Amino acid sequence: MAQAPQDRSLQPLAWKHGEVQDGMAQLARHLDAAQNLARWLVRNETDAEDAVQDAYVRAFRYIHTFRGPESRSWLLGIVRNACYDRLRRGRAMAESADEHSDSFKADIPSPEAILFCKRDRKALRDALQRLPSSLREVLILREWERMPYKNIAEVTGVPTGTVMSRLWRARQQLQQSFASRSQMAR
Repeated sequence: MAQAPQDRSLQPLAWKHGEVQDGMAQLARHLDAAQNLARWLVRNETDAEDAVQDAYVRAFRYIHTFRGPESRSWLLGIVRNACYDRLRRGRAMAESADEHSDSFKADIPSPEAILFCKRDRKALRDALQRLPSSLREVLILREWERMPYKNIAEVTGVPTGTVMSRLWRARQQLQQSFASRSQMAR
């Protein structure tokens, strides 16, 4: 008796030279980077977690399409797209990066130093939030995730020269923001 054809989209997919588990393990190593990028793009912890989950589901579904040595860029591109999809659907409204940004924490002993550090962290977060998302994403990928320009270009889908100019503009805008802040403090 002939068997009914099975829906291949529901079956685990074999990766190029191994099993799906190898690909999943490779992608799992980039979870922190994916969460960090999502947090900065959607500016809300819950929505960031949902976007990362959506991105990982997409990545696992299409892992068979991955080609090349850099799974991190491939995955972060999917995370970026999931974040922008979520933003377009209007699910990311709150800006609550303050409580959830572990990347800004530092151990500083004196209360005065802690106060200044908190003020500087808040100023940096505020300045980053004011950047257009196209500038903020390249800055986060370069400075926090330490990605090379070429990989950032792959993630964002723009030429390397555009990545470099966006990074320069982002740094200039941050510098101007802090310069105007210091002038106001005088």
